[in-house]
Order: sequence, then structure tokens, then C-alpha cells
Amino acid sequence: MKKATWLGLILLIGWSMQRAHASPKLELALLNRKLHGQILDFTNNGCQDKRIWSRSLQELRDLYIYVPPCFDWEQRYPLVILMHGFGTDERMLLKIAPMIDEAIVAGKLPPVIVAAPDGSLAGDPKVILPGSMFVNSQAGDFEDFICQDIWDFMVQHFPIRPEREAHVLAGYDMGGFAAYSIAMRHRDGFGVAIGMMPLLNLRWTDKVGHYMAKFDPYDWGWRNQLNPREMLGCFYLGFGSVRVRNIVGPLWGSIDEEVMEEIGHVNPIELIDKTCLRPGELAMYVAYAGQDDYNIDAQVESFLYLAKYRGLSVGVGYAPNGKHDVTTVMHLIPGIIQWLGPVLAPYSPKLNCSCVTPACATCPSGVCPAPCPTCNSPAVGTPPPRPTQLPDQIPPSGQK
Repeated sequence: MKKATWLGLILLIGWSMQRAHASPKLELALLNRKLHGQILDFTNNGCQDKRIWSRSLQELRDLYIYVPPCFDWEQRYPLVILMHGFGTDERMLLKIAPMIDEAIVAGKLPPVIVAAPDGSLAGDPKVILPGSMFVNSQAGDFEDFICQDIWDFMVQHFPIRPEREAHVLAGYDMGGFAAYSIAMRHRDGFGVAIGMMPLLNLRWTDKVGHYMAKFDPYDWGWRNQLNPREMLGCFYLGFGSVRVRNIVGPLWGSIDEEVMEEIGHVNPIELIDKTCLRPGELAMYVAYAGQDDYNIDAQVESFLYLAKYRGLSVGVGYAPNGKHDVTTVMHLIPGIIQWLGPVLAPYSPKLNCSCVTPACATCPSGVCPAPCPTCNSPAVGTPPPRPTQLPDQIPPSGQK
């Protein structure tokens, strides 16, 4: 194929992706007209920069916040922090919000507040760039961004329930990894972890070191070294690839034994023993695909195998023919909602409306527990305790 043809194809793909994210301000406006609740805009996706300041990253960051139908500033609500995957950003919420909204109206999910921050490395999602994994690394303190900046902003400006059981970390892809990794290490602040196609075993291989091998408990290896050129998957119909160096290098620098130690501190499957996770301490749900393009199903199934052996209960949603894509995610979300509803019901106010109408983000003059268009009064109320930092010493495997 001639170079001009290849260039044209690449430009066409890039143009199509750009069109997919075109006019987010219009997209949000049209979506809010359809929702019974409302998505509040703290982004720079429109004509005005409304981003919040991140102390951890030392820069402004985008944030979308969904508030449920008949939102009442006098009530307190469970909080879901939704973290996106590679190549995406906070706009993931725009796709999922209608299903959350419909579930609340139908009584399948109690009213919740959902915060969707931007965790992309450059503040703008690009498939060709690596993801932050929402970890503290040389690329930035993205875990602190979630546990401190987003956490503080939400509890200081919105009516959030104080109980840890009412705090949910959820995510897709690398966001699902972060949901488990952060929640397992910060169980004082978060009681629920939900992962959609999450990276739960960063050290998965079979006995001969093949990453793409399907999970088999009798053929289970353990990655002790990294090959920078090892391919983890392809995208754009095979025109692009993800290699170990694309993920590890920008976050941890040189690929050596110290990097494996750093990975071990945040790897969910290792955290089962390192954090001495016991039954009932963390409500967990995982949704994954049987034909995952990046073999995430093997990672998930190895995690589930160890969790079951340790006596831990994990809710599971499975799409046997699903791929690592948004279509499969949308197919799995009803199962997540069905599982999450009873978990959050004790901590959520009833949907108290004579009729379901779009929520109003404004508040009465002089009574403003959150930022709103009508007033700038300081936040009120006592926020729940912030999750603690990762301890300097992690208990060795098996220590109680």
C-alpha cells in the first residue's frame, strides 16, 4: 500500500475519533435535557473554564458531577467516584449517566452522586499516550488527586454520607484497577470497589511467561521481570499496539527490579494478602469480557481464584463473547446496578418526588452547601474523614 494511502487512513481514523468528542458543551446540554437528574460541569469543555484546582498535580483538572433526580441539599447521598480507562477522560460519565439516571427513576438504584474526574496524563485523552493508572508516580500524584483533591472537593461542597460503606470507587480498564487498588489500601474511607474490565493482576503470565495465555490454575506463572517490547494488545484494527514500555516507562521510569517492587505495592491481587483483606471488609464487584482484546479476563479470573481461596466474596458480571470496548461495558452495567442497589440502599435518601422532573442545581439564596449559579456562600457541614495515606511498611504476604 502506498504511503499516501496509509497516511490518509491514519488521518481518517484520527478525524473520526475527534468527531466522536466534538462539541462536548452541546452534548452535555442535550443530555441534561433528557436526564431526570443533572450533570454539573466543572470542566473546560465549553466556552468557560470551570475546572477545579488540584493541589496534588499542581494544575487545573476537569470534573463532571451527576446529581440525582429531585436532588435535595438538605439530604446526604452516597458518593461514587468513577474513574475512566486508557484513552478516555471524564466524558465517560456522559455515556453512563443515562443508565444510572433511569435506574434511579425505576427504583433499581437509590439516589447517588457520581463524580467523574479527568485522570489522563496530559489533561486531554490520547490513545497514543499512556495512562496515569491513577497512581502516584513520576508522571504525577494521581492517587492523591483522587484521595485528596476530588475527595475534599466532594465532601466540602456536596452533601455526602459519612459512612465508608456509602463511598464507592468504580472504574473501567485502568480506572477499574485504581478502584480496587485504592479501595483495598484505604478501607477506612471506601467500602465498595467496582471494576469494569479491570487490571487486577499486573503480574499475570502462564508458567512459560506468556501474558496472552488464558487463565488456568494449573498453568499459572508470576511475572518477575519486564520485557519493554512485550505486546499487551492492539487497537485501531491492529494499526496500533500497547507494549510494556508504553505503560511502565512514563510512570516508573527505567524497567528494573525496583519497578516490580513498586508494581507490587499497588497490584490488586497482591494487595489481598499485603493488606490482610478479610471477608466483609470491602464489597467488591467485577464485570469483564470473555474475549477481551488485552486478555484482562485472565487477570480477573486469577484474582477471583485467589479471592475465593481466601474466603472473599466478589460479585461477578460476565459477557462471554464481549470485547474490551464500550459496547460490552454498556451490556454489563445493568448487572452492576442490580448488585449495587441493595449495597447503597441503607445509606441513601428515598426518591421523594410527587413527579420526577429534571433536578435543579441551584439553591436558595444564602443557603448554599455547594457551588451553584445563584450564590457563593461557604460550604457547610462536617466532611467524613479523608482516607489515610499508604503506610510506609506493607505487611508481608500472609501476615495477620
